[in-house]
Amino acid sequence: MKKQLWIVSFVVTGSLLLAQNQPARAADSPAVAGSPAATKGKTPDRASAYYHFALAHMYEEQVATYGRSELANKAIEEYRAAIDADPTSAYLTSGLAELYAKTGRIRDAVIEAQDIIKHNPNNLEARRLLGRIYLRSLGDMQAGSGSESVLKLAIEQYEQIVRLQPDSMDDHLLLGRLYRLNNDLQKAENEFKIAVKLQPDSEEAVTTLAYLYNELGDTARATQVLSSVPNTQRSAKLYSALGYTYEQQKQYKNAIEAYRHAIEMDRDNLDAIRGLAQNLLNDGQADAALEQYKVIADANPEDAQTYVRISEIYRKQGKFDLALDNLKKAESMVQDSVEVPYNIAAIYQAQGRYDEAVPIMRDLLKKSEKPDGKYSNGERSNRAVFLERLGTIYRDQGNNQSANEIFREIVALGGDENIERGYQQIIDTWREAKEWQKATDAAREAVQKLPTSRDLKMVLAAQQADMGEADKALKDVHALLKGDANSSSDDRQVYIALAQMNTRLRRFSDAEQALDKAEQLASKPDDKEYIWFLRGSTFERQKRFAEAEEQFKKVLASDPDHASALNYLGYMLADQNMKLEEAFGYIKRAVDLDPANGAYLDSLGWAYFRMGKYELAEANLLKASQKINTDPTVHDHMGDLYQKTGRLKLAATHWERALTEWNRTIAAEVDPADPVRVQKKLDSAKMKLAKEDGAKQ
Repeated sequence: MKKQLWIVSFVVTGSLLLAQNQPARAADSPAVAGSPAATKGKTPDRASAYYHFALAHMYEEQVATYGRSELANKAIEEYRAAIDADPTSAYLTSGLAELYAKTGRIRDAVIEAQDIIKHNPNNLEARRLLGRIYLRSLGDMQAGSGSESVLKLAIEQYEQIVRLQPDSMDDHLLLGRLYRLNNDLQKAENEFKIAVKLQPDSEEAVTTLAYLYNELGDTARATQVLSSVPNTQRSAKLYSALGYTYEQQKQYKNAIEAYRHAIEMDRDNLDAIRGLAQNLLNDGQADAALEQYKVIADANPEDAQTYVRISEIYRKQGKFDLALDNLKKAESMVQDSVEVPYNIAAIYQAQGRYDEAVPIMRDLLKKSEKPDGKYSNGERSNRAVFLERLGTIYRDQGNNQSANEIFREIVALGGDENIERGYQQIIDTWREAKEWQKATDAAREAVQKLPTSRDLKMVLAAQQADMGEADKALKDVHALLKGDANSSSDDRQVYIALAQMNTRLRRFSDAEQALDKAEQLASKPDDKEYIWFLRGSTFERQKRFAEAEEQFKKVLASDPDHASALNYLGYMLADQNMKLEEAFGYIKRAVDLDPANGAYLDSLGWAYFRMGKYELAEANLLKASQKINTDPTVHDHMGDLYQKTGRLKLAATHWERALTEWNRTIAAEVDPADPVRVQKKLDSAKMKLAKEDGAKQ
């Protein structure tokens, strides 16, 4: 059935494209006898015209009932006879054009309608017919197959339609949607505003205008438009639009309330339930979101996407087996899905099942590969995502060489975004492997490959500063500042880079000044939160713990689910052996948000250690060491735990490993006091172990 419909669409579209540019009726057109030009000066015989029209109308009704082509031909013949009898009748010519359209003779319909408009530009029905034909053809056509020219034709007709009938809200809405499709958003906005003005209580007009403002990023105006409708007149559709708008503003609690109203008014509205579930998840209410997704799954057990969303929640909660179960359900419902196997590979990666994850990603890459190497933008983007996942799997596996070979394939895809993405992963891989010179060389190569990239220049400068070229690196980054009103976002990023570099160089005063300038240029909540976080980190490195705590709490007041701030604040308090219950709460929340994060697991283990819960401490520190085995802090913590629990040899082993890892780490990432402190613990442990061995002898 689908194949048959596609063939019909192709024929219709082809006929339209043949007809759209014809200046006049062809000489052999079957409708020529009824053209005004051919019968100019002829006295209308309205009685004869009415007789033939009545027959045409009878045959037309029979066509609708029986669908027989010969009846359609008879109807057309009678219309022609009627027009021949009264060639001045626009009603008859419009009727014939409509009949052509109904019976699939699109080319003839277009020619007939164009001929009517040629002689009477204000014939509304003919323009509506042409408009409908063009709209239908747009629906049948694929992007890039002549659709732009047909879209232009549709816009031309509806511009004339709203001129001839300016009080039709539906026509203004339709013209606005056509403008929107044509990327002419200003004209689209004007038409939608006219529609709202014509019918202020129309939810269709109000929500359409609001969605356009959301698309333009003007969520405040979208909210204003939707909120202008009184509560008593709001429908489920309007509440859903309001929920979506609040979601764009990251006002998740307001979005939740709006979607709840929509569901109260329409309990079978699965789209509203999805919106509620997503915003519950955005608000950190994972269990409540899960319940809503289960409602959707119960209502529509064949909805594969819902099982994917459920699996994402379970994955984030660290419930990998349940996540896989739901992905398997989704997999059984969809064929040739890329999202489902991709997510399965991500779970295998989180579980450390690398040998199972790699073939899945290899298969996705093979299926998406084109022998000629020519990809559309969407195909190239998907391929970059697949390569990035495969590369990180190899990196987690410790196979850095294979990881970077894969990341270089991202670079080879071309495009600034892919080049930056691939090189950043290569640099990160060498940094994690503590191959600092290789990381710097990769950053330099990246800048040579993409010399216009400001971000890559800052990455290179940061590497050079870490490698001892601090003054030159800072100067290079300073040179990226533009200092004009149109570059505030770019300059904010430069000041952030300067702050991070100066913090690592322990030039704390310069770091704080850079953060102050960055904050002056920040307008979005996310931007401000990041600056507060960095300022807290800078204070913590200076042992200004109270000020650091203030900054981290400022972040959390804005975003209670900021996992990095939760972890940093919790670890800082636990490390000082202060407010342990409060510290544990922060860290536990961070782990709940990201259960596979090795740094967060280390913090949780350390908090348990400080609280004297050594078994729980060991369990979490072991998980952390599996994730980030080259981190010296984890081994330092393991050493303290084993010493506390009477396993001094194990403690000494981990302290030795901590010192080894610190010796492999660049100075910018090491607090000079840490190796000294651990060395003292190791020396003391060795002395005790030597005494114990001596006593045994």
